Amino acid sequence: MQVFHTENKIIITCNKRLSPYLQQEVEDLGFKPVRVFQTGVELLGTVTDCIALNLNLRCASQVLYLIKSFKAADPKELYEELLTIEWEQLIDFSGYFSVTSNVNNEHILTPLFANVKVKDAIVDRIKSVKGIRPNSGAEANKTVVHLYWQDSDADIFLDTSGETLAKHSYRKIPGKAPMLEALATSTIMATNWDRKSTFINPMCGSGTLAIEAALLATDKHPGLFRMNYGFMHIMGYDETVFFTERRKLKDKAKKETGFKIIATDISDDAVDIAQKNAKTAGVDHLIEFSVCDFADTPVPEEPGVIMFNPEYGERLGVHTKLEATYKRIGDFMKKDCLGYRGYVFTGNPDLAKVIGLKASRRIEFYNGKLDCRLLEYELYTGSKREPKEV
Repeated sequence: MQVFHTENKIIITCNKRLSPYLQQEVEDLGFKPVRVFQTGVELLGTVTDCIALNLNLRCASQVLYLIKSFKAADPKELYEELLTIEWEQLIDFSGYFSVTSNVNNEHILTPLFANVKVKDAIVDRIKSVKGIRPNSGAEANKTVVHLYWQDSDADIFLDTSGETLAKHSYRKIPGKAPMLEALATSTIMATNWDRKSTFINPMCGSGTLAIEAALLATDKHPGLFRMNYGFMHIMGYDETVFFTERRKLKDKAKKETGFKIIATDISDDAVDIAQKNAKTAGVDHLIEFSVCDFADTPVPEEPGVIMFNPEYGERLGVHTKLEATYKRIGDFMKKDCLGYRGYVFTGNPDLAKVIGLKASRRIEFYNGKLDCRLLEYELYTGSKREPKEV
């Protein structure tokens, strides 16, 4: 089974509402999506193509390569279909594999039961051919098999990513309520920032937005921070392909930028964590960190983007302290950031009203399960300044 050279369906998954930005990345890499849906992108390619996708993509979660599509009404039929696949050509009998699934079938009360049926079929097939069974478990750091089973329609995939791509492997110290790296990148892409002008991130927390901005500006991709993927544990893997692709990433990454990226926070601990994370990402020299109240953040004359990700508390009820903070954010942008495009990422629409500026765009995102908006403010000078919302 020559999966590294056989073209088949590839599903690249992502968190809800990130697919427009994932699509842009996929197209920038020269791939043509067959389908774009709410949580992913579909295209055609080989597992060798999956290597490039895994190393380059910032907004993705998993890169799944289809092995087989089939009908299965119940667990027995599922097992029998899976038993016909030549697993011995994909998974080394001395290796280790895990199973994940997305299942909606009337006979399955828990996904774990479906996972066990997949595992049993793989083990029984390899044992019947090789006489030895591979080990299996929950760890996703070796070969990963994914089952997508809706009613009687089943797809079985090789998860060529293994551990999620949504975390970019540089954030060793998460800090308080950190934004997922894939979400941070997507929000920056949504601003249409040109990656050549000032980027300011007050209230930076663990530094994710500023770090992702620096990585985007220098064309530095997540594949440079990670040395283990699911595709490495599939039989037929040629490590020279991986190292060639990784070398391309290294060669095109810029070392410097010609503009400022500024990150501030009132917490000494937050800035310390952000600096350490930036150092791990190799972009600490590109970001000007300082400890201060957000209203004291330096704002260069050369305009660009200023982006806030403040706390937004619970949806039910507005905290007086946060109301004051959001009002101050609006005042700061109106007073000190004219000429910039301002952005506030929040999951609390009541607090958003307190900012006192009219949003020119409200871009939809999810942070976990929380419905959020990235609010855009055109901070015009002179008569074009927008009036306050009533």
